[in-house]
Amino acid sequence: MTSKAKTTITFYNGLTTIGGPMIEVAYNKSHVLFDLGEVYRPELDLPDEKYQTLIANQLIGDVPNFYDPELTGRPIDHQCWEHAAAYMSHLHLDHSKAMNFLAPEIPLYAGSLTAKMMPALNEHGNFLLPAAGHEASYVRPIIAAEYRKPIQVGDITLEVWPSDHDAYGATGLIITTPDKRIAYTGDIRLHGYHPDWVHEFLAAAKNCDALIIEGTGVSWPEEKHDQSSEEFTGPKNENELTAQFVELQKDNPERQITFNTYPTNVERLLRIIADSPRRVVLHAQRAHLLKESLGKDFDYYYLPGEEKFADLQPELAVSYQELLNDDHAYLWQAVGNYTDLQEGGLYIHSNAEPLGDFDPAYQPFLQALSDKKIEFKGLRCSGHADEKELKEIIKEVQPANLIPVHTLHPELEENPFGERILPKRNQTITL
Repeated sequence: MTSKAKTTITFYNGLTTIGGPMIEVAYNKSHVLFDLGEVYRPELDLPDEKYQTLIANQLIGDVPNFYDPELTGRPIDHQCWEHAAAYMSHLHLDHSKAMNFLAPEIPLYAGSLTAKMMPALNEHGNFLLPAAGHEASYVRPIIAAEYRKPIQVGDITLEVWPSDHDAYGATGLIITTPDKRIAYTGDIRLHGYHPDWVHEFLAAAKNCDALIIEGTGVSWPEEKHDQSSEEFTGPKNENELTAQFVELQKDNPERQITFNTYPTNVERLLRIIADSPRRVVLHAQRAHLLKESLGKDFDYYYLPGEEKFADLQPELAVSYQELLNDDHAYLWQAVGNYTDLQEGGLYIHSNAEPLGDFDPAYQPFLQALSDKKIEFKGLRCSGHADEKELKEIIKEVQPANLIPVHTLHPELEENPFGERILPKRNQTITL
């Protein structure tokens, strides 16, 4: 008599780090993998980002039967696995950077906006890790999943749900096997542009057998009562952030004002452009990204000597010199050349790169602004649920098992409605 198959979950990476989750759900001869990112640790100063280097430094998981055999030297075991697929929750590199490492034969699903933007983000080959046998700019095929529509992977059914994060088009995942139902939040929050989407996703996941939840918001218990804690300082929601962009312009009518945002935080940028009293001018690279991925045209400028983009409309170009001379008409995106800016200006840093003190480029960047007596204004809104929101998310789902990942302190996440599981790296659990 053969024993009945059971649902298993294996945790390969991203358990006690902020980012990089790689998790496999399996049933019988079917399995799925999510996500496909790399843990961000620039302080390691690695000699390269080759497959073996990343594995050795635990920046990606050592996942069997999903990676391209040309990278691993190990064939995929098709006797064991007859059905396989992978899913990517959003564009951020800690969830997507290793997507080209996935074996070409395995289908990769993501939300439609993620699928559409990724080729534009990697156009110069500096966003994703390179696929074996391809140029750096290559992006492996991504299947744009229809929201809420079942995707069959052998015995496993996937449903991709729209969610909210500070990456454009972020999604969550509901996984159904013959005996269990599992929800994976990806990165999630309730204070973004679309809390209604999040609540709909959570309602669909209610009473699931396991909720795999990101826990960034409980990562800094030492800052729990600190009003200026790094992740959750500043505006409490995205609408408040946009309003502060507007107020800063009104309060500084005769002052050069520049800014920057993260490339994947498209919706924030679109809101800033729509609401700003000044004319917003983007660096040409960002304008090209939006044109190529969304088909929309925006005002732009080139730094001296930069290559021109054929898809940008000439009539929307603003000269760099005009921007440098301006102190009232423009709000423009500064991406470097800070020594060219006017002394005494204002620069708004909105979750842009460099991202913070953990990045070696951050202090030199701040020093360059200080040398020009430019006021630095950090205007950020977290892409992650804080401690209070995490409790609300758990309450809405009421899972039988809570599995925290993507946090420095998973033990601080609690489940009043059932069990809590704190898996170890490479551990497999049976639900």
